[in-house]
Amino acid sequence: MSGDVSPPSALPAQVLGRADVQAALRRHDFGQVFKLARQWGGISFLRIADACDIKPERVGKLARGDGAITTYEKIGYIADALRIPGHLVGMAPRPWEGMSQPSPAGPSELSSPLATVTPRIAGVASSDDLGTVDLEGDEVQRRRFLAASIGIATGTAATTATPSGRRIGQRELRHLQRRTTRLRSLDDVLGGADTRHIYRVELGSTMNLLRNSSYTEATGRQLLGLVAEQAQQAGWAAFDAGRQTEASALYEKAFQAATAAQDPALAGNSLAFLAYQQVSAGISGVATATASCETARADAPATVRALLFERRAWAHAKAGQAKETEQALGQAEEAVTGTGGERPGPDWSSWVDTRELQIMKGRCWTELHRPLRAVPALEAALADFDDTHARDKALYLTWLAHAYLDAGEIEQSATVIATAMDLFAGVGSVRPQQRADEFLLRLHAYRAVAPVAEVLDRAAI
Repeated sequence: MSGDVSPPSALPAQVLGRADVQAALRRHDFGQVFKLARQWGGISFLRIADACDIKPERVGKLARGDGAITTYEKIGYIADALRIPGHLVGMAPRPWEGMSQPSPAGPSELSSPLATVTPRIAGVASSDDLGTVDLEGDEVQRRRFLAASIGIATGTAATTATPSGRRIGQRELRHLQRRTTRLRSLDDVLGGADTRHIYRVELGSTMNLLRNSSYTEATGRQLLGLVAEQAQQAGWAAFDAGRQTEASALYEKAFQAATAAQDPALAGNSLAFLAYQQVSAGISGVATATASCETARADAPATVRALLFERRAWAHAKAGQAKETEQALGQAEEAVTGTGGERPGPDWSSWVDTRELQIMKGRCWTELHRPLRAVPALEAALADFDDTHARDKALYLTWLAHAYLDAGEIEQSATVIATAMDLFAGVGSVRPQQRADEFLLRLHAYRAVAPVAEVLDRAAI
């Protein structure tokens, strides 16, 4: 079987053919489209919300005529999720148009081979949801990749997927690894909306090599590790761009690939990403963050241990657990400052240093409403933080603004949030704006203070 597999959220032909549906599509009234999809296609708002990466409550509001979808990217995303041909929404043909649309397979056919060996992580997509990432073309190719992953992990020699497959050796592998390192550096200066497609394409290319090339068992494991790294980076970009369903699916893909590659540090990092996303979604990430440290093991490189412990500290802080937060921060600091004589860590953890740890300390103590600890840590870390890293600096400034407000420094908090707003203007990330919006709601109670009124007026709140 080849071609595109219609997702469960695809609008049936009889719904797409309705005059009222097509009229709603022409005027981009997706609330009406959602309403008609449920009425005539039996597609629930929950399914639409999950497929289109929109909160269920917003789907309901849109269906009631409250709000609108206006961005080109989001319209394209909805068109792909509901399988709406491009011409119906004023777009060019979508990539999947013209491909065969077979009947959906039954549950047993679509079940992932890894489902029996990989536990589901609470609060994120299951392994069967990986097809929604649309990186490999169709469900058959996805299952072939996962089956190949198990074969490598259990010691089965790698084989070519096609008789004429390319031979991958260490030279080619090192080239791919260097390229991944270079592309990872884009995240230092660009947001996920700018890098997401780049990382997805790179991941898809590596997965095609894994599926269609020949290599030794050892090289196969290294390729799987590279897939895990790239899936983590693509997941992070999706997370940064606000595409949470896509991000969780990519993180699970990364965990599966890292486990099959027999790389516990990389598998632990996949869980740390999942924990961070859970926390951002208002779900406790403590269990997943704890599992990330245990999975990586105590003999992981120092920078890996530091990264996972600081992510664990963050999960504890968001859960209001001060004692556990302090303990995890201490373990992270011990790893950062006691690196002498240890083997170097992987490139994906090389950015973790004393300044990064100070920032995480400041963030954690801000979340725990300990401004006397938070402010000095954040001020010290941000003193020489280059503005070219606009997204990250803006984000960290939002925590500093919260800490100042907790300390009763109202004018200073307004000044800091204004600086953050200047930095993230035009950045391809949803997170700084979300953080600023949360803070401005707190600041509204102090509108009588002149600097506060100025920043609120600027934000039109």
